[in-house]
Amino acid sequence: MEIRNCRKCGKMFNYITGPQVCQSCKEAAEKKFQEVKDYVRDHKTASIPDICKDCGVEPKQVQQWIREERLIFADDSPVKISCEICGKQISTGRYCAQCKRDTAAGISEAAKRPDSGSSKMNLASNSHKMHTFNN
Repeated sequence: MEIRNCRKCGKMFNYITGPQVCQSCKEAAEKKFQEVKDYVRDHKTASIPDICKDCGVEPKQVQQWIREERLIFADDSPVKISCEICGKQISTGRYCAQCKRDTAAGISEAAKRPDSGSSKMNLASNSHKMHTFNN
């Protein structure tokens, strides 16, 4: 075990793995998440600024929960974030359905190819930026 200072409150704690926050701050963050989740359930048309103002949470934190797929919004909700690959507006996660399919297909295709011996192999189509380097 290692002793570290909590990034939220500065208190020293025994760090094992994961985010560098103490147990008290983890519990407070989880309590805040449950509050936001309940608020979103009760206010289906609330925007991110509404959620932040009414729940006392930062927009960055709400966006993180959306990217982690902990907060999921209906398709008709005004809450949208951008797909990290193509920029299309999505309601949860990091990638739109099309980019997920394209990436999975690229990985599947790469797994089927024999090793060409080259130092660089493109895993997806030219429109994507995912590459792997063989040693």
